[in-house]
Amino acid sequence: MDQKILEELKGKLVAEKEQLEGELGKFATKTAEGEYKTDFPDDVGSEQSENAIEVEEYTDKLALEQSLETQLKDVIDALAKMEEGIYGKDEETGEDIDVDRLQAYPAARANITKE
Repeated sequence: MDQKILEELKGKLVAEKEQLEGELGKFATKTAEGEYKTDFPDDVGSEQSENAIEVEEYTDKLALEQSLETQLKDVIDALAKMEEGIYGKDEETGEDIDVDRLQAYPAARANITKE
């Protein structure tokens, strides 16, 4: 892969990593292991309806946390592959991932199969 394209993709990955960490930081705390833990509100309401709303919001944040953490892991893995010199290879076939695919989604782990 061309060095210029590789640097461009690395820039995209670094920016995406920062954005994902920022989003996670809005409602979750980073643990010592580097994972995130969604914060449950400290001030639980006194009414049953308030409690239900808080539990629903917490549940929604948990789902969002899992999604963002998965994306963050993919980005971190892609950056590690760049350091190892194995970035841009399909994890199943070992073939090069199409550059257009990487430019659209730099953390791609595989080519899109065409049938």
